[in-house]
Amino acid sequence: MQQVRAKQLAEWLADESRPSPVLLDVREPWEIELCQIAGSLNIPMHLVPMRCAEIDPGQDIVVICHHGGRSMQSIPTCVVIEVGMKKLAWLIVSPLLASPLFAADLMQVYRDAQDNDPTFAAARATLDAGREKTPQARAGLLPSLSLSGNTVWNKNEISTHNGPTLSKPQFNSNGYQLTLSQPLFRWQNWVSYDQSKMQVAQAEANFVQARQDLILRVAQAYFDVIYAVENLKAVRANKAAIAQQLESAKKNFEVGTATITDSHEAQARFDLASAQEIAAESDFEVRQHALQAIIGKTPGTLATTRKDAELTMPQPSDMNQWVAAAEKDSITVQVQQAAADIAAREVDKQRAGHYPTLDLVANQGHSKSYAATYGLADTDYTNVGLQLNIPLFQGGLTVSRQREAAANRAAALSGLDAARRGAALAARQHYLGVTNGLAQVRALKAALVSSQSALESNKLGYEVGVRINIDVLNAENQVYVTRRDLAKATLDTLLAQLRLKASTGSLGEDDVVQINALLDPSSAL
Repeated sequence: MQQVRAKQLAEWLADESRPSPVLLDVREPWEIELCQIAGSLNIPMHLVPMRCAEIDPGQDIVVICHHGGRSMQSIPTCVVIEVGMKKLAWLIVSPLLASPLFAADLMQVYRDAQDNDPTFAAARATLDAGREKTPQARAGLLPSLSLSGNTVWNKNEISTHNGPTLSKPQFNSNGYQLTLSQPLFRWQNWVSYDQSKMQVAQAEANFVQARQDLILRVAQAYFDVIYAVENLKAVRANKAAIAQQLESAKKNFEVGTATITDSHEAQARFDLASAQEIAAESDFEVRQHALQAIIGKTPGTLATTRKDAELTMPQPSDMNQWVAAAEKDSITVQVQQAAADIAAREVDKQRAGHYPTLDLVANQGHSKSYAATYGLADTDYTNVGLQLNIPLFQGGLTVSRQREAAANRAAALSGLDAARRGAALAARQHYLGVTNGLAQVRALKAALVSSQSALESNKLGYEVGVRINIDVLNAENQVYVTRRDLAKATLDTLLAQLRLKASTGSLGEDDVVQINALLDPSSAL
């Protein structure tokens, strides 16, 4: 392996007598310097994207491996740099200059979102916090051990009448105590332990909901970017076609085969297309930033849907089965069911406020103090006993808490009913969204073929004088509008499929994989 600096490389590449081919291993940031030096040496340079497999080993080339800091997910590609009459095949793994063979797909973007989305990170932390409910509640059933100590300075002033006088008016007393307490009967603690399991189940369901929401948010943002690019491409293509028609109208007016009206109509359409292009560019920027907010980095090129992608009907094809599944298994329903169960157990917990409690209590300690009768005394003690507490009256607090818990249970049951109805409605909406979307895609595909045929007919009619310029402009606009609408209908249908699965609580990574299979990784937007 021969290693050279950028200036030496540029001069050496310009040397006709150099051997060929030669393999170099360059590990330094030389690329910008090479371009600058090549320019100073008046060596023409031209970058041509090229796959490594397309390079002929017999060509007069130099292969340079540049080791950059790109992640293992990157796919290296080659760029052929023509330096004079010489070619340099450059294997790129540079984070700034890499031009990957494959665009990022939905699955890769979803992985990035899992790692970088702050909302999902918050949901993960909330799940970790929710899982601590059971250890906390279990602690109410287990023994507790505590150590306490004290030291007290005493000052006594005693007046006696014909009696002995205290010989030590100032002294310190101190001691410590080790206390063990084991609940034997505290019914509210057992209820709290049962509740904690329900709270953990609720936290798990909330996290599943957050994961489904992440999939939907990523898919929505991803498809929004794709549609924004498709819309921008359609607007620019329409503008280019109008510009061509405008130029043709001007030439025809100059030779007297068209009126000035054709030029004015084309100019008006061109100005409108320019305004639409500005709006489309702005929308594209906004959509990109929306995706960036989820994945934590600027999105690169994205894979779009394959032209031969086949969208299929939901399985099962019966809407009522989807509705039934949503009413039973929707994550929202699961969360509300857990809330209702927790509220029901809360009623039992507050009712336990009337029950007695029984604890086993053991103490062991030492004290040191001064007594008038026998002076300084050290005492070691140990005691074990049962502590019974029977609540008799607390000012109506326990009864009020029972009424509160009963009201909260009724509210939770109403929330559960609302969740089931909402899940059923969502399942119907998204099922119809898929089926209607499939029909719309089929209709727009046929409309695109028809509009393209109409455009060709209008162009031919304009050339022979049976159509006017505005007819061609309208036909061109119809083609691009139909192509844009087809892209949107396709993306909306894919998103409706994901939302339908989410309405039944079954949306997962496998569904992302299925949608991802409909994307073309070799197509970059």
